[in-house]
Amino acid sequence: MQRKVKLPVAVIGGGITGLTAAFYLHRQGVPVTLYEATGRVGGAVRSVRQGGFLAEFGPNTILETSPRIGQLIVDAGLQSRRMNPDPLASARYVVRYKRPISMPSSPLGFFTTRLFTSGAKWAVLREPFVPRRTDGKEESVAEFVLRRLNREFLDHAIDALVAGVYAGDPWKLSVPQAFPKLAQLEARYGSLIKGQIFGARERAKRGEISKDRAPKISFDEGLQVLPDALRRLLGESVRLNAIVSGVRQTEEGWELALSDRGEERVAQHSAVLYAGTAFKLAVLKLETRGRLDLKPFGEIRYPPVTSVVLGFKREDVAHPAQGFGMLIPRAENFKILGTIFSSSLFPNRAPEGHVTLTSYLGGERYPELPSMPPDKLCKMTCDDLRVLLGVRGEPVFRNTVYWPKAIPQYTVGYGRYRQLMNDYEERAPGLFFAGHYRDGISLSDSILSGCKAAERIGAFVSNGVPQATAQA
Repeated sequence: MQRKVKLPVAVIGGGITGLTAAFYLHRQGVPVTLYEATGRVGGAVRSVRQGGFLAEFGPNTILETSPRIGQLIVDAGLQSRRMNPDPLASARYVVRYKRPISMPSSPLGFFTTRLFTSGAKWAVLREPFVPRRTDGKEESVAEFVLRRLNREFLDHAIDALVAGVYAGDPWKLSVPQAFPKLAQLEARYGSLIKGQIFGARERAKRGEISKDRAPKISFDEGLQVLPDALRRLLGESVRLNAIVSGVRQTEEGWELALSDRGEERVAQHSAVLYAGTAFKLAVLKLETRGRLDLKPFGEIRYPPVTSVVLGFKREDVAHPAQGFGMLIPRAENFKILGTIFSSSLFPNRAPEGHVTLTSYLGGERYPELPSMPPDKLCKMTCDDLRVLLGVRGEPVFRNTVYWPKAIPQYTVGYGRYRQLMNDYEERAPGLFFAGHYRDGISLSDSILSGCKAAERIGAFVSNGVPQATAQA
């Protein structure tokens, strides 16, 4: 006798987006196969324990901006391993006058801080009366800040924020693409200040939290715990060392050409989710009934970044290093973009009597630095930390990771790439796109992108998945 067997959905890319999407498809009862080109899952998420120090190679925390993120942790069985940050580690610093100054956490604190001059404080009072832009021009972050606030805010706050989040350049990044909520606040309320006040109420109704106020999450052995757990739950659905080179639309669905652990073969699928990087998408061979050109995605800029994780004896760091970390504007003339006070955020990130500091170099500010030898980068980082945090002596632990293509830059005009993805999904039903090149660059954005992709694919599958005939 014969029975109908559903073809599995293919997920290309074993980063957190692909894993999340595959996991929730699996929970829906949708057969899925995840193809990861390397020998491990997690993508930029990687945690390494060595000599009592825990180093995060990529992101250091997940921001719980949506209830879906907490639900993923529960669904993955990780609630007992979830780590919340030390309440004493809430302080954030921005460097000015060659020293880290705590960012104000209240209106009174803002008007008494040394971080900004009276001119910047006056600009905030004036901001609600600045008219909104109505000509439809897409502004860069720098243009937006200069129009609504002033140059000091751009040079000493926003420049540091953009470097810390995107490793980017505020003169190149687009407000509606890179910081859409800022653009929405102005469009809806006519003011950032008014929008922060009234928008908070609406976010609360939706159960959402702004990124600057969202709880930070990690796990007992670092963020790698999450992708490893999802891989275990997916079991044999995950194929490591499986490089997909081509995707072809067929009458039955989709056919993948791949090298699976060195063996060339093809695989049949009902739908395909691409959850990799934009630069690899650009070289993927795609054959559909209507011609879809993936080459434009190769234009998306990914600047290089190196993460430098250093461990010091506690007595060799003069600054208390209690808080999230510090961001550094270009105007302060340091090489590092910023530093996370890793061991003050979560327990067991350093041995007793030691501290762990995670710094980042490169980005659009200094793209020539990340490819330098690790020893030079460590020395460069130590030189800056000596001035900024009063570090003495040599680190007792060091670890560097070079990302030649680190973070996609949502530059002015980036909307055309997102529109291309929308168009391609409509023109080639069963082909889907998700990930940091589409839905936001943070780890939380990538998780939510995977959740939403699973919903879209699940709806597609339930409306009549192509089927293969098997012998029973």
